[in-house]
Amino acid sequence: MGSFVRHLSCPRCGRTHDHRVPQTVCECGSPLLVEYDLPAVGSAVSRDEIAVRRSDMWRYRELLPLDDPAHPVSLGEGLTPLFPLERLGARLGLDLWLKDEGLNPTGTFKARGAACGISRARELGIEDVALPTAGNAGGAWAAYGAAAGIGVHVAMPRDAPELNRLECLAYGADLTLVDGLISDAGRLIADRAAAEGWFDAATLREPYRIEGKKTLGLEIAEQLGWEAPSAIVYPAGGGVGAVGIWRAFEQLRELGWVRGDPPRLIVVQAEGCAPIVRAFERGDEETEPWSGAETLAAGLRVPSPLGGFLVLRALRETKGSAVAVSDATIVEMVGVLARDAGVLAAPEGAATLAAAIQLRDRGELGEGERVVLLNTGSGLKYPEVLATNRG
Repeated sequence: MGSFVRHLSCPRCGRTHDHRVPQTVCECGSPLLVEYDLPAVGSAVSRDEIAVRRSDMWRYRELLPLDDPAHPVSLGEGLTPLFPLERLGARLGLDLWLKDEGLNPTGTFKARGAACGISRARELGIEDVALPTAGNAGGAWAAYGAAAGIGVHVAMPRDAPELNRLECLAYGADLTLVDGLISDAGRLIADRAAAEGWFDAATLREPYRIEGKKTLGLEIAEQLGWEAPSAIVYPAGGGVGAVGIWRAFEQLRELGWVRGDPPRLIVVQAEGCAPIVRAFERGDEETEPWSGAETLAAGLRVPSPLGGFLVLRALRETKGSAVAVSDATIVEMVGVLARDAGVLAAPEGAATLAAAIQLRDRGELGEGERVVLLNTGSGLKYPEVLATNRG
C-alpha cells in the first residue's frame, strides 16, 4: 500500500505542488499543507481496523504521507496517555483531561514531527537536514536523524535549556549556538543550508512536521471513543500542533469517524512573547513580530511564527480563543500539576492549566465541559524550573 497523498497545497494563494519531490514553502512564502484522497482512505480502512494496530502514531498510516508507511523511522512515538484530572477538574467545575506528551521519545511531542519529517526526508533521498530550534525540536530531529542515518544541523539560542544542547550533541548533531532568539537561529540556518546544500527543515518550511503533530488530534479522538471534546488547550510557540489538531478533526469529520462539533482550539502563550494572542485580540489575520521576546518557557519564545496566520484561522474556524499567562503563573501551575495530579509537566504544558483557569473565570469554559490540556513535554527536561518550585 502506498501513500494516499494527492498533492501539497498552499493555504494562502491556492497553488498546488508535487509531493514526490522535496518542497519547502510556496512561491508566495506560505507553508504548504498535505492533501489526501479522503474517500480512498475511507474505503481502505475503518476505525475498527485502526484499533488493533501497532501502539504508536503510525497506526494512522493512511492519514500520513509516507510512500512506504510500513517502514517509518520510528522510536515508538505517539499513543501517549490521555487521562482525567479528577481532583483539579472537580475544583474548576470542568471535565478536565490531560494528554501527556512527556512520555514520547526524547521527552516531548517534538518526536512526532521529527519522526514524520525524517521519515519523509529519507524517502525523498535527503542526506542532511538543518533547523533552528528553541530547544526540544533540535533534540528530537537529532535523535531521528541518527536513527535514519541522516545528518542533522541545529542552531539554537545560547540560553536554551542546557539539556537541549546536551542531547543534540549526544545524538551526533552539528550544533551551533546563537546569541539571540530562534528567529536569529533561523536566519543562520537559512544562509548555511543554502551554502552547504542542506535541506531547510525549519518549522513549517517543510510540509511533513505538521503531519506528525496531526496525530495528536487523531489520538485524542480515538482515545475519547471517537467523540470530540469541547475544547483543546494548546501551548503555542510556532503553533504547528494547533494547526495539526485542527486539520486532524477536519479530516476525521470528512471521513465520518468522529461525533460532535470540532473542539474549540485554545492557544496559550507567555505574556513575554504572545504574537498570536495579540493578533487574535486585535482581529488581525496575520501575526506581527514580537519585540523583546522573553519567557522561561523556552518553547513559547517564538517571536515571529511562520504559520501564525494558520493558527489564527484555526482558532476562528473552531470558535476558539487565545490567552497569555505570566511566567510566575506558569511556575505556579507546574507545582499544582505535580502536587494535585501527579504530573511533572514542562512549563509550556503547565501554561495550559493557567489558560483553562483564566477562561473558566471569564465564562468561556462552562460547567462540565470536557477540556483536554496538552502537556507538551516532561518537566524533567527543565531542572531549572523545578528548582524554583519545591512545594
